Amino acid sequence: MDRDLFGHLPVVICVARHCGFAAAAAELGMSPSAVSHAVRTVEDRLGEPLFARTTRSVSLTEAGARFLAGVGPALDDIGKAVEGLTARRGEVTGLLRINAPRIALDLALLPILAKLAWQHPRLTVEVYSNDAYVDIVAQGFDAGIRLGEAVQQDMVALRLTGPLKSILVASKDYIAAKGAPRTIADLHQHNCIGFRMTGSGGIYDWELRDGDKIIAVKTSGTALVTDAGHARDLALAGIGIAYTFEPLVRRHLREGRLKSLLPQSAVEEDGLFLYYPRRASLAPKLRAFIDVAKAVVSR
Repeated sequence: MDRDLFGHLPVVICVARHCGFAAAAAELGMSPSAVSHAVRTVEDRLGEPLFARTTRSVSLTEAGARFLAGVGPALDDIGKAVEGLTARRGEVTGLLRINAPRIALDLALLPILAKLAWQHPRLTVEVYSNDAYVDIVAQGFDAGIRLGEAVQQDMVALRLTGPLKSILVASKDYIAAKGAPRTIADLHQHNCIGFRMTGSGGIYDWELRDGDKIIAVKTSGTALVTDAGHARDLALAGIGIAYTFEPLVRRHLREGRLKSLLPQSAVEEDGLFLYYPRRASLAPKLRAFIDVAKAVVSR
């Protein structure tokens, strides 16, 4: 194979994953012009355009999709072979990319990443915060983290947390000024801190227990966030009522800075899971992460 062609293939794959040159350049630490040159070099050698470019978008052509479907797995196997050799020398290296919701760092990842950094100092873990559901394989991630019910059925899953309770909280100042809701219906009279879903762009309806059933409650208020931690912070500032996972506010409840509201309406989620394709666990970098995660979870 043409050596120049081979060296540019990872660049082409990165552009395809990001559907753009600028984002690929940022990930690779290259200039956009260098990325564009690499893609043009491959296209010139193959005699086929791999990407359809407009001023607004970059997408694979039919020929480009066929080409990457063939070379992508082969390059992945080469990378795993290289990582396997270093792993046999006792070194785990490379870049491990994990797609996870923002809450995952506070609820599960911090102790895992801390231990991993000590055990495998040459391994870099990139945590891409994203609350939307994505195809981790198509997007070039090694693994993902999601709530249990959102994990795809064909993936291997490893539990990272126990069940998580979603609760309503507000500060003492807010309750003193506005009172506390006595029923779910009372929430319509309160300033509720809303959550906009980054994937769909819609506003999340709060799921609450009403007797023996779970209902979706539309709320309104003066603030919308895309981060559960921000909802907590706004509640601490006395702005309104937040809907959040109990572990995120456990310390503040204990200290009395926040108070739980309508506790009988709290619902329980299945908890966070690490998930990945079965074949991916053969890679030393993911295997190292899995082993450390199991050790931390079992403590």
